[in-house]
Amino acid sequence: MIGVDIVSIERIEALIKRFGDRGLARFLNESEIALCGGRAQSIAGFWAAKEAIAKALGCGIGSQLSFREITIEKNKFGAPSVNLSRRAMGVFRVERVAISITHEKTFAIAAAFVKFH
Repeated sequence: MIGVDIVSIERIEALIKRFGDRGLARFLNESEIALCGGRAQSIAGFWAAKEAIAKALGCGIGSQLSFREITIEKNKFGAPSVNLSRRAMGVFRVERVAISITHEKTFAIAAAFVKFH
């Protein structure tokens, strides 16, 4: 399955201005916050990636899957990778997740591919 999402970077800038790290902690864990380094475009990319993953899983973010059950990391080359919580891996019977994130001026876009067992 494939999922795609787009996020306005201005929307994320407003969230940061209004709620600071407390707002970020609602959808990012500490390692993700550190990876983003306070850059709104990176944060928007992570948001879009998590939404795209949830769409590829067929459920969206909500009662079946939370933002915090999806962790985005980067490899030594800076490419993003995904870890799902053990619960999510089992419930959705996921074998593999791949993502791509990009941003340009005012938007961040992410695409996700999920392979199921």
